[in-house]
Amino acid sequence: MILPDHEIRKLLKEGRIVIEPLDEDVQIQPAGVDLRLGNEFRIFKATSLPYIDTRKKPENYTDTIKISDDQPFIIHPGEFVLGTVMEYMKIPSDLMGSVDGRSSLGRLGIAIHATSASINPGWEGRFVLEITNIGRAPVAIYPGMRIAKLTLHKLSSPAEKPYGSGRKHKYQKQEEISQSRIHEEGD
Repeated sequence: MILPDHEIRKLLKEGRIVIEPLDEDVQIQPAGVDLRLGNEFRIFKATSLPYIDTRKKPENYTDTIKISDDQPFIIHPGEFVLGTVMEYMKIPSDLMGSVDGRSSLGRLGIAIHATSASINPGWEGRFVLEITNIGRAPVAIYPGMRIAKLTLHKLSSPAEKPYGSGRKHKYQKQEEISQSRIHEEGD
C-alpha cells in the first residue's frame, strides 16, 4: 500500500518519518514527497586501471565536487554521476521507500537511478542518487531543484531486522557521498 499525502503528513507530525528540511506545501505530493538535489556530487575520473575489482577496496576513482546553491552542475551526454539529496531521512521499520526520477527531467534525457531505487525499512541518512544523462545535449541541474520523488510503501508488518540493526550496514546514517563499498560484503 502506498501512503497518500495526508498519511505522510500525519507520520511526519508524529515523528515516525523524518524528512528534513521539508517544505510540506511544495514537496508533499498526492502519493509521495519530492526530494531536492543537494550540492555534493561524485564524478568518475578517467583511469588507467584495467577494471574495478569488487572484492578489493577501490582505488580513488572518483572526485567529490561541492557547488554553491546558485551554481549549476552540468551533466554531459553519457555521463554518470552520484549526487545527494538535500533532505536527511529516517524511515521506520514498517515502511519502505522507493525513489523515482521526475518525468520533466526524463524528457530532457536525465535518468535518476540506474539500479537501487529502494530505501529499506529502518534506513536513515541522506540518500544518494545515481544520475545519468542519456540524452544528446548537456543539461544544467541546480541544488535545491526537485529532482526525484520518494514514495512510501506500508509493509504488512514491521521488518524483523530493519536496516541498521544487527550487522553493520554500509550506508546507514550517511551524510556524504562515498565510493562504492561493495568490497565490504565479503565479511
